[in-house]
Amino acid sequence: MKKILVVGATSAIAVACAKLWAVQESEFFLVARDQQKLLQICADLQIRGARAVTPYLMDASDVAAHPVMLEQGLATLQSVDICLIAYGTLPNQLECEQSVEGAMNAFANNASSVIALLTLLANRMAAQRSGTLAVISSVAGDRGRPSNYLYGAAKAAVSTFCEGLRARLFNSGVHVITIKPGLVATPMTQGLELPALLVAQPDSVARRIVAGIERKSSVLYVPGFWVWVMWAIKAIPQPLFKRLNL
Repeated sequence: MKKILVVGATSAIAVACAKLWAVQESEFFLVARDQQKLLQICADLQIRGARAVTPYLMDASDVAAHPVMLEQGLATLQSVDICLIAYGTLPNQLECEQSVEGAMNAFANNASSVIALLTLLANRMAAQRSGTLAVISSVAGDRGRPSNYLYGAAKAAVSTFCEGLRARLFNSGVHVITIKPGLVATPMTQGLELPALLVAQPDSVARRIVAGIERKSSVLYVPGFWVWVMWAIKAIPQPLFKRLNL
């Protein structure tokens, strides 16, 4: 039985992961801001075999709310085997270019608040000297592209933070895995014109994530072919790259 804390529990990827853990009779503390969806997910996980599921309402971008949530989560679970950070927004790049406030809000939602939460979690998990911090970043953070460089910059910040945190916590017995999904069919990408061959389904992404957590991967591209896609994109020389509409 695993004790699992999920922040951003109503995201499609988080739900798919939780379904896999539920059949292992795991115990959950689920954090999200949509009460109706959260309660529906809790009921579904219990039907699937979860030992216990506790819902907690919180907007994860509200950094001031993090300490109270974490105290409640630890009081409920007693210890944490896996903490999955799975929240974020996909900002409109053009709007971010025109609005400083919009750009800063998008960066806070996708980077600053995540870093704030990980700082608290890292200290608590280091004290228990065990567990895994699994953080969903994105392949978008591997290189700044004109189509989404605000989002990419936020995810790059998260990925770099996780890399340092992984090294810091290594001797504490706590593992940090950075998860880098590519294009996934979720509500966040609904309505976007995406190449069908590159779009993965949440269930297949979740299976790879759960397996990657089990084997303590450090950086996990999902699906796996994205490691090669991003290798090719990162290899493009800057004089050429800045002329491409990527």
